[in-house]
Order: sequence, then structure tokens, then C-alpha cells
Amino acid sequence: MQVLSVLSHLLDYPSAEFVAAKEELLAIVNESSISPDTRQALCAFIETQCAKDVMEWQAEYDGLFERGRALGLWLFEHVHGESRDRGQAMIDLIEQYKQAGLALAQNELPDYIPLFLEFLATQGEDNARHWLGEVEHILALLQCRLEKRDSEYAIVFVSLLDIAQSTIDLSALRDQVNGEKRDDTKQAIDKEWEEEAVTFGAPDASSCPSAVNRPSESQRKDQHVPVTWTDFNKQAS
Repeated sequence: MQVLSVLSHLLDYPSAEFVAAKEELLAIVNESSISPDTRQALCAFIETQCAKDVMEWQAEYDGLFERGRALGLWLFEHVHGESRDRGQAMIDLIEQYKQAGLALAQNELPDYIPLFLEFLATQGEDNARHWLGEVEHILALLQCRLEKRDSEYAIVFVSLLDIAQSTIDLSALRDQVNGEKRDDTKQAIDKEWEEEAVTFGAPDASSCPSAVNRPSESQRKDQHVPVTWTDFNKQAS
């Protein structure tokens, strides 16, 4: 599903290359199976973002996704936080990628959503929809948090839930999000730094490169890959 690759790049760090490919990306969106209203809104978002100065867009991105954890783009952080379970879940997901023929670079975290979407873009429509359905509550949570911040980035997650044919109860999630305290304020960030333990030695893989490496044609597999890497029935954090 090519549209998943477009959505992947929208959630990755903004680049001049994306802006230069705008017309091609709009064509992919318009030819996708996303519902007409959502498709129109997504195209409008792409037009709006590409009309901005790239550095302005990057600053907006940093303010949303690089401050605090509520809008973090790592799937398992919303399920497991920093517990040991997250590490095991990532190991299991890496194994699923390997079974599908996708090899990751050493410094890539498998649960980084743009990378995950690039992978799904190679898996065939039915399989991609199934995988998106397994993480729909995380996608919906991020959508609701972006809506609360009046961010147009919410349409990216609206589109993902549209592709997944999700029936999740957004009203319940919006009530939950409305009761949350923002973690991107100066006070919240200062508190996070104060509480974080000091560690020594080699740095861990807590950051992910902004460039998403797409699977090659030789890595493309359209057959079903069973999803057994974690329990996504747990409520997202």
C-alpha cells in the first residue's frame, strides 16, 4: 500500500525531498482507498505543510514529537514505558521483520512508527490492515492527543485508522486525554530531567534516525505474517 509510505514520511522528520515530491505523493493519496473526506483533508494537510519553509515545519515537528513522551512515535513506549517488557517486545518485532525479509540497521528501533509503516507498505493491503488494527488504540490515542493540541497532524492518524477500518471508541479516548496533564511544558520537562537516573557507558538506542530505510523489492512479501510480538489489548499509557 503506497499510501502507507506517504504517511510514514509525513510522520518522519520533515525534509526538502518530501516537499519536492509533493505532486507525486498527492497522486498516491488520491488513488488510495482512504475515504473521500479523509483523503481530501490529508491532501490539504500535505499542501499546507509543503507550503511552509522547511525549517518552520521542522520546528513544528520538534515541538510536537520531540518534547515529552505523550506524542512519542515509538509504539511500545505507549504500551510498556521503560520496562523490560518493551525490550522483549522489540526483540520479538525484529524477529517478525526478519521473517518477512526485512533487515534493520543496528541503530534502528523497530517500533518507530514511520519505520513500521514503511514495513507495512510492503505487506499487502489485507495484512497491513490487520497489523494496523492490532495497534489501533495507540494510533487513536495519538490522534486524540494531537486534536487536544489543535494540531493538523491528527489527520495522519485519522488516515491510518481509516485504512485499518477501525471502530474504536474515540469519545472514550478523548475523555481520557482531556484529563491528562501535558508533559511538554518547561516545568514538566525539568521535572523529567530531575527524576531521570544518571547512567554511564555506551548510549542506548533511545533515538531513531530521521531517515526511514525502505525495504527493497527483494524484501517484499505479501503473504500474511502472524502478529505475536506483544499484547496490544492492554490499555495504552
